[in-house]
Amino acid sequence: MQGVAQKSIGDKVFDLFIYVFMAMVAIVTLYPFLNVLAISFNDSVDTVRGGLTIYPREFTLRNYETIFGFEGLITGFKNSVIRTVVGTAIGVVAASMMAYTLSRPDFQGRRWMSVMFALTMYFSGGLIPGFLLMKHLGLIGTFSVYIIPALLSVWNVFVIRSYIDGLPYALQESAKIDGANDWTIFWRIILPLCQPVLATVALFIAVGHWNSWFDTYLFNNRSPENTTLQYELMKVLLSTQTGSDYRDPNAQQAMAAVSPESIKMAITIVVTVPILLVYPFLQKYFVKGMTLGAVKS
Repeated sequence: MQGVAQKSIGDKVFDLFIYVFMAMVAIVTLYPFLNVLAISFNDSVDTVRGGLTIYPREFTLRNYETIFGFEGLITGFKNSVIRTVVGTAIGVVAASMMAYTLSRPDFQGRRWMSVMFALTMYFSGGLIPGFLLMKHLGLIGTFSVYIIPALLSVWNVFVIRSYIDGLPYALQESAKIDGANDWTIFWRIILPLCQPVLATVALFIAVGHWNSWFDTYLFNNRSPENTTLQYELMKVLLSTQTGSDYRDPNAQQAMAAVSPESIKMAITIVVTVPILLVYPFLQKYFVKGMTLGAVKS
């Protein structure tokens, strides 16, 4: 049995360099997040002293208790979760259906529609016309204002269409010969093969919905039942920076016991961790081949 070839000294030095370099990249990437996490769990009075690294010196949950003591935060968290889940699901389906339509070479108006869609990426009506449109449609003060305007993203449509264009068109032709209609081809052939790009687009849409707060400020600032987590946390952050009174007196009293720096770091963790937990579930789709399993020899 032939022995395993030994690595040369040059290969070992190169491997050592790669390990050291990747370790430095990991440290540079993780340290800021761990530092923010440590400050959020550290006593606010002790935080003023400075010198915190990646672990809290005086562990406490008071910073998070203060944040979640604000009125409307639980409602905002629930609405943000519902908005992210529903908006992502509907957005992926809408973008993939439109992308499949534009990718069909037998669709007569695909060139004209592609040009019209592309123009919307460079030109828009502006903020005031957009607000007037939402008012005319009766979406002001409703939860639907989060879903309907963001239903279709032209960028996502073009990304998915480019992916579909790379798939062998013979798959669709053979399915038609077997008697499949367009709906069957889309659901049973195109969508399963598009899992990597759909996962990527779903992540883009989910992050956009989760991080959005300006639309809540514009359209639902007078509807507490439709508030979102980002909007409520933005108000908490402003109250710590300007010293203005928040509408919840109990939370305002609790804020006196914490520092603005601790509140900001705790808010950062609350905003980041939920959407960060989504990445491991979608990571496996990013490395799949474009036509994996589509053509068998």
